Amino acid sequence: MQTVAQSWLVYRMTGSGLLLGSVGFASQIPVFLFAPLGGITADRNNRRRVVIGTQITSMLLAFVLAALTLSGRVQVWHVFVLAALLGVVNAFDIPGRQAFLVDMVGKEDLMNAIALNSSMFNGARVIGPAVAGVLVARLGEGWCFFANGVSYIAVIIGLLLMRVHSPSHASEASPLEHILEGFQFVQRTAPIRALLLLLGVVSVTGMPYVVLMPIFADRILHHGGQELASLIGAHDLGAVRLGILMGAAGVGALLGALTLAVRSGIKGLARWVAVCCVGFGASLMLFSFSKSFWLSVVLLLPVGYFIMLQMASSNTLIQVMVPDALRGRVMAVYSMMFMGMAPVGALLGGALADRLGAPVTVAIGGLASVAGGAWFGSQLPKIRVEARRLIIAQAMAGGEPAEEMTAQAVEE
Repeated sequence: MQTVAQSWLVYRMTGSGLLLGSVGFASQIPVFLFAPLGGITADRNNRRRVVIGTQITSMLLAFVLAALTLSGRVQVWHVFVLAALLGVVNAFDIPGRQAFLVDMVGKEDLMNAIALNSSMFNGARVIGPAVAGVLVARLGEGWCFFANGVSYIAVIIGLLLMRVHSPSHASEASPLEHILEGFQFVQRTAPIRALLLLLGVVSVTGMPYVVLMPIFADRILHHGGQELASLIGAHDLGAVRLGILMGAAGVGALLGALTLAVRSGIKGLARWVAVCCVGFGASLMLFSFSKSFWLSVVLLLPVGYFIMLQMASSNTLIQVMVPDALRGRVMAVYSMMFMGMAPVGALLGGALADRLGAPVTVAIGGLASVAGGAWFGSQLPKIRVEARRLIIAQAMAGGEPAEEMTAQAVEE
């Protein structure tokens, strides 16, 4: 809800595609800059406490934005500053939360846990944009920000009630040496390096479609959504259309997460990553050509489906290959590539949209994603052997049956 309302607030105040991209840049570039610090924080401290701290801070920032908007004093620079501060919080939250997931469930249930976590996230993506569209159209953006702040209360209570063994890992190395150790592991580990490079390509080229969605809702797909707007008594058709479009991508992503949740074992996940990246790019190109609102809604279903499958499958493969002592730092690099590179794409996408138009910008991003997926597919024969070795080593370190993991890895 906050993401949709924030984008619509900036667009309503400025009407600028460049500023839409810029607020996306401001909210996510801190992830790229500060995620290494978040990684060593997750590896050196109790991960549950780290996540509790980030959730409390995120709640306070949401309430500040709500207060500024509801009081009518909000300005564009307020949105930029608060988005940047939330990005700093996310730089610590994402590595800590991803590493904490293993502490909660263990490696044997990791893939299903990641998939179910994605299902919850994307269930919210289905409901949130639709509710945000209604609230923005009826009450304004401020109430979306307020609802987001309130939602953190239940999360914080749940974390406080947990009793999970999440030990800190003491280290005699300096923080800089600790950070470099994580980067060096990624650099010399070909399967993880290839997965993260592909995520970076998709984040820069494909994901900017999200920040450009208000332009599609307002200027390109301006015939559609009238029935729903009339039903809820809303006069801002653009906000309603934006909610429907974002909700469609969320439905697709939810279906993708559930597809992974019903799987058992890691067999074939690397092939899924390649196929899903190509499918995401192709679907994005088709979406960019559409001039029909409801056809665009349908085309966003596979867009959300494929990107979620690629992201969750990559996450699973990385987590089963990385040693626990390095988990926070490697997941920090993961967050840098997936979320940290996104602001570069958002800024580039916003600038290109102002010059070439949003449809051409999205089509270029889709084509680049297709090329990235094809490249990753060509790398699979070269990286399989090392991937098997890493998976088996981590399975044995975790006390899991080596024979079962070996079979899965060899079949993969």
